[in-house]
Amino acid sequence: MSAISGMTGFGRADGAEGDWSWSVEARSVNGRNLEVRFRGPPGFDTLERHAKVSAQSRLSRGQVTMGVQAKRAELGAAALKVNQDILARYLTLANQLAEEGATPPSADGLLSLRGVLEAPEEIDDPEARAAVEAAMAGSIDQALDALKLSRDREGGQLLPVVTDFIDRIEGFVAASGTEAAAQTDAIRDRFARGMSELAPDAPGIEERIFLEAAVLATKADVREELDRLTAHVASARTLLQQPPAGRKLDFLMQEFMREANTLCSKSATTALTGLGLELKAVIEQLREQVQNVE
Repeated sequence: MSAISGMTGFGRADGAEGDWSWSVEARSVNGRNLEVRFRGPPGFDTLERHAKVSAQSRLSRGQVTMGVQAKRAELGAAALKVNQDILARYLTLANQLAEEGATPPSADGLLSLRGVLEAPEEIDDPEARAAVEAAMAGSIDQALDALKLSRDREGGQLLPVVTDFIDRIEGFVAASGTEAAAQTDAIRDRFARGMSELAPDAPGIEERIFLEAAVLATKADVREELDRLTAHVASARTLLQQPPAGRKLDFLMQEFMREANTLCSKSATTALTGLGLELKAVIEQLREQVQNVE
């Protein structure tokens, strides 16, 4: 089983009890929260609550659609019985009509009248229905177990992809740290050239260059952003081992992008800006993959 799970999957289970047979299918797709939609056979209203509780115990996010398709075996003639009281009433009425000139009723005509033929009482008794409902609930659990396994397999495929993006982010952060260390010298040299061209003979030019360059270097200092990005990388790796991690990873992606944007805005060199832009691109790719994590 993978450390993380996905949110897309499918599960199915079949079952039978008495003269009932059924199949259960459960599907899920991405979703910010857990949403369960259920459709069951008429007369088994408590199955919906069971399905939702069962899904909540196994899943934390995703849109889940479940359905139970059930059918009841047709009763054979041997399973039916004649209600003698109702038949006698029909016969009495038929004989009265016959005495008045009406056509005497046929046997098949009498048997087709409502209430004459009925199913054995035990088929619809509460205990029998409860047994069928309990068996259907068990199949719902089995379908959800299969769905969870399917989502775990998706997580197994997602894990190396997400891990690779995190590794790439770490690489860009390290390269940005190296480039940022050279920013102070670049800022001082650029400012010194500008001042020398504008006022080469101004008194105290060297001191002015040093002070202004120090101010600019302070504004361009990205060490704090790089430290936070490094911490976010460590947090992302930890979350991958602490499922369900999807919601927390969603939030972490926002923090990643915030620091990357600040890094670009503070950049004083073309090289650092380029690294910042590449960093943002990889963060966006990671964010797209994180949308699939439970």
